[in-house]
Amino acid sequence: MNVADNKPLSTRGKALRMNLDGTTYGTFAEIGAGQETAAVFFRVGGASGTIAKSISAYDMTMSDAIYGPSPRYVSRERLVAMLDHEYGLLAERLGPKRGATTTFFAFCNTVRARAYSDKGGAECQGWVGIRYQLRPGGAANDILLHVRMLDDTYSEQQRALGILGVNLIWAAWHHRESLQAFVESLIDELRVESMEIDMLKFTGPDFGGIDNREVALQLVESNLTEAAFFTSEGEVMQASEKLYRQPVLVLRGSFHPVTLVHVDMLQAAAVEFRGRLKRPDQGWIELMEFSMNNLFAVRSELSHADFLARADVLQKLGKSVLISKFGAFHRLGTYLSRYTQEPVGLVLSVDVLEKLFQEKWYEDLPGGILENFGRLFKHALRLYVYPILDRAEGQLRSAEEARVPEHLHSLLAYLLQNERILNTAPHANRAVLDFWTSDVRAMIEQDDARWRALVPPEIVGDYERARLAEGAKG
Repeated sequence: MNVADNKPLSTRGKALRMNLDGTTYGTFAEIGAGQETAAVFFRVGGASGTIAKSISAYDMTMSDAIYGPSPRYVSRERLVAMLDHEYGLLAERLGPKRGATTTFFAFCNTVRARAYSDKGGAECQGWVGIRYQLRPGGAANDILLHVRMLDDTYSEQQRALGILGVNLIWAAWHHRESLQAFVESLIDELRVESMEIDMLKFTGPDFGGIDNREVALQLVESNLTEAAFFTSEGEVMQASEKLYRQPVLVLRGSFHPVTLVHVDMLQAAAVEFRGRLKRPDQGWIELMEFSMNNLFAVRSELSHADFLARADVLQKLGKSVLISKFGAFHRLGTYLSRYTQEPVGLVLSVDVLEKLFQEKWYEDLPGGILENFGRLFKHALRLYVYPILDRAEGQLRSAEEARVPEHLHSLLAYLLQNERILNTAPHANRAVLDFWTSDVRAMIEQDDARWRALVPPEIVGDYERARLAEGAKG
């Protein structure tokens, strides 16, 4: 912050302040959109106070000679190889002379920006990172991010990438005390429409207290991205790293709590899903998605801890987790189709399917409900619909018996006949359908012992501890 007027520093102001400070010194290695970050430091003057070296190895043969061969040049692996090489070289050559008084850094990026020959539709994206010390002689830490560049022209993307780089370098030293301030400072002087930052990760001894899943949640909350992806092992990843060319079966819900019904919904859908894969032995990603902005949910104030506690339970069951801001189902479908052209299955219950046929949800779409379903089924996506128990009648209700407005009966029939909506009722376990998620939640809150038989046995202890913790608060 500028102490004099308490206003955020401009991009030029950040670069100049660092140039004149003289305590940080490093290398800039930028591939794919020009040396735009280093250029800002050069233009403001005093760059010799910050820049030890600036390099751009555009030619693949030259790049391989410096950083080693790589199957994908725009990847996390390539970025880490660049950081390894440049930071190691800097510390080796300048450590004896300046190591006692200087904090070293290497700033690197590898980017696929808008090309001169592009005809439109190409994905413009890249990896950006910094490896740096927080104190002279200290251990190195890494901050890595993945960015999707959304501007239409090469020059606009160059400019945006240069500003992002300066913002990241500045934040690495000056916004470490506030995760929200760090995340939101990354787009200082940028339009939100210019880029999406869909992965940000901190590693190193000085970041031992940071849960990178919370970092991912902050990106979603601050509107820098639409979704945060965690693997079943709890690792934060950019979604394409895991979903690229993979079939995906996704169940969305509140998972409060996770019950045997959720497990059975996936198992029942899997029977139908497997039959639509290219090979019978082909695997797929099972993804549990819950939204910060569910289309059908009553709005509530949930903390990061609430979301992460739910993610913990799902990951214990071996599931990958997507936490998003998607309300409408078609937005989730569009997001998944960005990363894979393999089959995508959305698993839902009959009562949710019935809500999808309520036209009030689509008043913001010019084409109303038809536009919604057009967007939803634009790609190779299907709905796998699980039955519910109609308590009033004591009967199961499947996709064919879904209660939709009379004038939409033919639309439902069309989607069923053309297998865009698939019925999983024949594969459902009737024994788990007597209790809804809300019933199980009430049992846990009231310490009704029946709940223990209604959730997966692996997570009974998690809910026991959570219940005791809530009781202690009360």
